[in-house]
Amino acid sequence: MDIETTTSGRLGHVLLNRPKALNALTHDMVRHLDAALAEWAADESVDAVLISGAGERGLCAGGDIRSIYHDLREGGGAATAAFWREEYRLNARIARYGKPYVALMDGLVMGGGVGVSAHGSVRVVTERTKLAMPETGIGLIPDVGGTYLLSRAPGEIGLHLALTGAVIGAGDAIACGLADHFVASTDLPAFMADVAGEGVSAALQRHARPAPEPALPAQRAWIDVCYAAETLPEIVETLLEAGEDGAKSAAEQIAGKSPTASRVTLSAVRRAGLLASLEQVLDQEYRVSCRALAHPDLEEGIRAQVIDKDRTPDWAPAASPDEVDAFFEPLGDKELGLA
Repeated sequence: MDIETTTSGRLGHVLLNRPKALNALTHDMVRHLDAALAEWAADESVDAVLISGAGERGLCAGGDIRSIYHDLREGGGAATAAFWREEYRLNARIARYGKPYVALMDGLVMGGGVGVSAHGSVRVVTERTKLAMPETGIGLIPDVGGTYLLSRAPGEIGLHLALTGAVIGAGDAIACGLADHFVASTDLPAFMADVAGEGVSAALQRHARPAPEPALPAQRAWIDVCYAAETLPEIVETLLEAGEDGAKSAAEQIAGKSPTASRVTLSAVRRAGLLASLEQVLDQEYRVSCRALAHPDLEEGIRAQVIDKDRTPDWAPAASPDEVDAFFEPLGDKELGLA
């Protein structure tokens, strides 16, 4: 089974079980997880839910990117749009879950992995955590509620993470509001056993430790200034002129991403910050993601990064402001409709 759901004591446990694929999410896994959460929500014998990933490499590295590529080539993206519809609804369920939802964000936690963890009420990171929203590198825009979370990070840090796809560790994940507690990876088995036997609060009291010092807050002097620029070219220019190694590196990272996805991401994060609820943001993300399916950069980005692995995508010219705005237009009867 690609996903296993079991109960231990008063704990419902979800195990993402595709370790060779870094526990990447499939449509069936999303459906199974959603059904389990609905069942446990109504089960008085279950007090809390915990999600973890099989293997040593991570909770979940995202959605199954290869399946998106083949769907684009063979089905025009219809199956992917259907997958996202259920995935985003799952993200909303997790955020509004009525019982403690404990996410063990150990190892790689990227893209869709953020969606099934960072909306939970008890988010646990370890010294092995590597968290990122790297979508612009394949011609996609951060989704699964990622623009909601990033738009609410301190200062302009969220925009920095969205545009660069930078990988952060445990300390920065907590500082950015993407996680809550630090537990050493070697303590996770005992932590899980204590959650099942004694409850979430007792397990955290016994195993949570101070997190490593974050790096990003100390860089806000240039991050907040540079990412406040109005347009993406102005942001890149300001980064290059900042005189900071981190800023120069950020500009170089942005330059390698899809120009259109980067411009849409800039708008998506800023618009998300003005929306009142996660559901409104997920509705917006669904519009944007569906429009990305029709843009050539998505297929080309996946080809270059995942299929052929030549790492040299031939990006389309950058979208104009009007073309960026078109990504956010309502989908009519195909709206996600959460809000």
